[in-house]
Amino acid sequence: MPVVIRMARAGTKKRPVYHIVVADSRAPRDGRFIERLGYFNPLLPKDKAERLKLDLDKVKAWMAKGAQPSDRVMRFLDAAGVMKRPKRNNPEKAVPRKERKAKEEAAKAAASAAPAAPAAAAAPPAA
Repeated sequence: MPVVIRMARAGTKKRPVYHIVVADSRAPRDGRFIERLGYFNPLLPKDKAERLKLDLDKVKAWMAKGAQPSDRVMRFLDAAGVMKRPKRNNPEKAVPRKERKAKEEAAKAAASAAPAAPAAAAAPPAA
């Protein structure tokens, strides 16, 4: 049974609060879970201590048993110093879509023009 540490949504419509839970990976997001480890309230300012509460002892115990944290929970654990999150790099995401598209079209035009030039040079001159 693969066990994950993830967030389960709670709260009302347009006012989310997330419970950080240990659950079977096959269980629904807001469904059955094994144990509740804390909560996350994204509506509070980032500098408030009540925004995130985690029981780090329970988290460490579950990770020792083989529980895998989700990406978002791993960010919280990295900030708490429990686990190191590998750095990701996606340089294309920083480029606006219009510029990316123009760059791709320029590359295609250069690629299609490059084979045409040697073929024209290889042809014998007309008399």
